[in-house]
Amino acid sequence: MGNDIKVTRSSMAPFEEYTEEIRSLWETHWLTNSGAKHKELTAELREYLGVDNIELYVNGHMALELSFAVLGLEKGEVITSPFTFVSTTHSIVRSGLTPVFCDIDPDDYTIDVDRIEELITESTVAIMPIHVYGNVCRIEKIQEIADKHGLKVIYDAAHTFGETYKGRGVGSFGDISCFSFHATKVYNTVEGGAICYRDPELELKTRRIKDFGITGEETVSYIGANAKMNEFSAAMGLCNLRHVDEEIEKRKKVSDRYRERLTGIPGLKLNTVQKDVKPNYAYFPIVFEKETFGAGRDEVFESLKKNGIGARKYFYPLISEMDCYKSRYNSEGTPVALNISRSVLTVPMYADLSISDVDRICDIIRNCCKIT
Repeated sequence: MGNDIKVTRSSMAPFEEYTEEIRSLWETHWLTNSGAKHKELTAELREYLGVDNIELYVNGHMALELSFAVLGLEKGEVITSPFTFVSTTHSIVRSGLTPVFCDIDPDDYTIDVDRIEELITESTVAIMPIHVYGNVCRIEKIQEIADKHGLKVIYDAAHTFGETYKGRGVGSFGDISCFSFHATKVYNTVEGGAICYRDPELELKTRRIKDFGITGEETVSYIGANAKMNEFSAAMGLCNLRHVDEEIEKRKKVSDRYRERLTGIPGLKLNTVQKDVKPNYAYFPIVFEKETFGAGRDEVFESLKKNGIGARKYFYPLISEMDCYKSRYNSEGTPVALNISRSVLTVPMYADLSISDVDRICDIIRNCCKIT
């Protein structure tokens, strides 16, 4: 049986709004290389995200990967978490650096700040924490550690578009915060991403390093890449930005219904509600404790699948258990992350998900319980 409810569904502005937005491209023929749409979206996102400096990229991965080059980090160790999408780790390795995996907090699944310092060596150059499912890392403690040891902080903020922490845009923290505007995210430009950076002196470098490192008609000052956002993506971003707040509000209603139906069931751990965070309801993860609930994550996953409902084992497998990394790492060194990766399921979450479909999903989950 095919999935009739997907785990996610892209938010899209009305068709007519998008076609009107791109109409001018047929007049200018300016399709890439920081055209008018790109410039307009940059300005609007700077304001919406509450950041001082932002540069748009072709996708979130290239934003992460080129962040190391922007900061001049070419070798050394980067402390990060194995509980993430593989892009985070790939960005470190592809930049010639070495990931050092730190365990995660069992409550919000972000990096365990009490374990970071024991992993710092003379080779450590940066910390790359991940805001997970929209849960914000312990920002103050991370910055305190970084300042103490002279380390850079690069946040993978892919899950936290539009969120604030203590009234500040999440992208304004760290030396750099990177966003993804992938089609599956709360806000999308079809494909896209951005680097938000603290030091205004990095403006030229963040802009030029995504354009092969070209700094003039006859000068190439950096070893760069081709990571520019095109005008069609920027136009989609402009349209979707007009509607993102209402999309987040719709997501909230879905999240609230899940909580209403699933809170208090023994063996189900729902996502943390964080103090001082304005959430975006990006995901709805559930951790299943088989001994208490009576069914494990995989059993629930198969039951949902059998009923035409897509869910995702997100994040599974743990990065340190993936084929390309398992020979280098021992997952037992991050036991909390290992356990969560084998127990967590993200259920369908998107703005257009109906409450009746949420109820259907919850009924199936509740019916998996074998303990009365």
